[in-house]
Amino acid sequence: MVSTDRFLAFAAMSLLVIVIPGPSVLFVIGRALAHGRRTAVATALGNVFGSYLLVVAVAVGIGSLVERSVTVYLTVKLAGAAYLVFLGVQAFRHRKELKASAIRTRPTGPARGDLRTVLDGVLVGFTNPKGVVFFAAVLPQFVDHSAGHVPLQMLLLGLVPISISLVTDTVWGLTASAARAWFAGSDRRLSLIGGAGGCTMIGLGVTVAVTGRAD
Repeated sequence: MVSTDRFLAFAAMSLLVIVIPGPSVLFVIGRALAHGRRTAVATALGNVFGSYLLVVAVAVGIGSLVERSVTVYLTVKLAGAAYLVFLGVQAFRHRKELKASAIRTRPTGPARGDLRTVLDGVLVGFTNPKGVVFFAAVLPQFVDHSAGHVPLQMLLLGLVPISISLVTDTVWGLTASAARAWFAGSDRRLSLIGGAGGCTMIGLGVTVAVTGRAD
């Protein structure tokens, strides 16, 4: 249904966009610095789920509405920005609760905590202005309307950047969490890195809020 040429062309375009760190990547890094590898991986997984929800929205026609309507676009963008700031403030407030001994002997976290982490990633991925613009403006250009089944083509093509993002976001998260593990030799250093992760998310939220439609 979707030709190999179109898949490859869209994959190349997706890679060019994804290699430039955006809100999703910075969010994963911030969560990795504040909470570690497990949270980073769960956040990356949530991000790609949220991004694919954007693909679904575009496929059924909602994405074009978000792109055309300034009010809807701003609502989506500001909601994501506010949530990023909230998570950043929470991470910064609780930075002194991070203990090196807990990092070295961290037990397996409860499933509910993992689920909340994934849902955080979903929300950020779905409200990512960069993703909204990319999927609403770029994805439709690679659809072959003469072949029919346009929504299905979009859903299939959308798997390409989602797959790339899952790999790259996970690598970013694991790299950042490795740096955090190095800081785990000291409660003070760990508190500093937790605060840095919180500040990263706050700064990201503010950046998303003030960035225009050219994201």
